[in-house]
Amino acid sequence: MDSVLNVNGMTMDFGGLRALQAVDLRVRQGEIVALIGPNGAGKTTFFNCVCGIYEPTRGDIFISPPAGRRRRINGVKINEATELGLARTFQNIRLFPNMTVLENVMIGRHCRAKAGVLGAILRGGSTRREEQEIVDRSYEILVRIGLADQVDDLAKNLPYGAQRRLEIARAMATEPFLLLLDEPAAGMNPRETEELEQLIIRIRDEERISILMIEHDMKIVMSISDRIFVLDYGEKIAEGTAAQIRENPVVIKAYLGEDVNA
Repeated sequence: MDSVLNVNGMTMDFGGLRALQAVDLRVRQGEIVALIGPNGAGKTTFFNCVCGIYEPTRGDIFISPPAGRRRRINGVKINEATELGLARTFQNIRLFPNMTVLENVMIGRHCRAKAGVLGAILRGGSTRREEQEIVDRSYEILVRIGLADQVDDLAKNLPYGAQRRLEIARAMATEPFLLLLDEPAAGMNPRETEELEQLIIRIRDEERISILMIEHDMKIVMSISDRIFVLDYGEKIAEGTAAQIRENPVVIKAYLGEDVNA
């Protein structure tokens, strides 16, 4: 199976602090991959390097879009990473609270718009058609995510779990080949978490989007991950299937504890 993301020897220093030490990670096409570890292990720093928020001190980040060419993306700008097909959600929900559900998704879709400033001013036929395409495509995503009935609601009025799904919908509107989810189940109740599991699997299976997620909820990690990578103090200490990680004594000692067998 071809890889869509290859990270080789990623090291990230902040002054005298080393947040990541020579981390290797690969995501294959069609996989759900989890990145786990204790708080402060370097998981979000890893995401920030992949998405262009940070440029790693050393190492290489390569993407291989299913319909594109292999490319090294160290130090690309955040908007360029999005245009290349990387979409990301955040641990803390970052919606536009006073905009509607549909408008939030449309914002994500605009990165694929071709009309420039002049087109927006003149509003010719091609611009109007493109604007309608953005509306239609955004609504289609909301249907698949299960938020079509809330299309005109303000984002701030949605229940917490629905806000999480809306953030994923906005990310999907950018047409990613790789979706990076930063603690998508954080703050969810058991029913919302179960719905999220089903949604992530559907996105992988129906949308053919590969997924890399940071998650502390071990039940969802062990349930849906094809492979799991474990960080501790900025270093990768293990990788493997859920069964392999569950029985790994180094991982148990560093992070999982006895609850993993519950």
